[in-house]
Amino acid sequence: MNNIVTLTLSPTVDKSTTADQIVPDQKLRCAVPRFEPGGGGINVSRALKRLGADSLAVFPVGGPTGTLLRELLTNEQIRQQAVATEARTRENFIVVDASTGRQYRFGMPGTPLSAPEQQQVLDVLQALPTLPDYLVISGSLPPGVEPEFVVRIVRAAKARGVKVVLDTSGPALQQVLQEGVYLIKPNVGELSKMAGVDELDDEAVAAAARRLVQEGKAEIVVVSLGPQGACMVTKDVVDHVPAPAVKRRSTVGAGDSMVAGLVYGLATGRSVREAVRLGVACGSAATMNPGTELFKKADVDRLYAWLRQSMPAAA
Repeated sequence: MNNIVTLTLSPTVDKSTTADQIVPDQKLRCAVPRFEPGGGGINVSRALKRLGADSLAVFPVGGPTGTLLRELLTNEQIRQQAVATEARTRENFIVVDASTGRQYRFGMPGTPLSAPEQQQVLDVLQALPTLPDYLVISGSLPPGVEPEFVVRIVRAAKARGVKVVLDTSGPALQQVLQEGVYLIKPNVGELSKMAGVDELDDEAVAAAARRLVQEGKAEIVVVSLGPQGACMVTKDVVDHVPAPAVKRRSTVGAGDSMVAGLVYGLATGRSVREAVRLGVACGSAATMNPGTELFKKADVDRLYAWLRQSMPAAA
């Protein structure tokens, strides 16, 4: 198994619960809350663990919430390298209305990361005892962090031969792509912005992704299409992968689960067609569970077996 490091610049503790019915101006009685580690790269590490792969999670952390985050990761046996911050790690809140099944997600602002703390993150990545094969940078940027900081990380990683997998959005995504990375996973909205258009149909999605590959911005582009699955493009392959029909209970962590499946597939020697199907299986399986639970391995195995039936025979 290849060495994988995940980087989460805006980690969180996800607190989730259920209320019988959500109505305004009333005290709502909630079920006992669940606390789980969260943030893009952290969820990728958690999902990789469920697939049977070890990874190192690198993230900034501070205050009592940060202590809880580290404890939760230790309980899940996630290897971690934390950078201490002055500011307290944020906490997000997710509540399900049991009367409707609707989920309400409250995302708090990211924890500010000062210039010295950003340098500590860089130092940690440079001083890793083992050079990773893959560096997964996933999640939003916290206050005080400019896209150029991520560019520096990517530039340093590429110079050492590390394959960079990027799952972020906005100016950071745009600027980092000028450096070129190994794999990106935009959704249709993010791809539309990169293409400079309001909407993209199926054919236009593949064409826009192909342009990114041709321009050297990514070797592999996997466009998340939500319930419609994914479109994967390399210089040689365009592959539309349908999403299995499942009962959706939560979308929290589905994108991160998809990234984990992609990276796990590629790191274990699967073809890119197989890897994208494993990614879709992981993302779909994550939606089957409530709150922030990610996926069950048995669900992934079943969905992946179904998706492989749609793979071209020559792949």
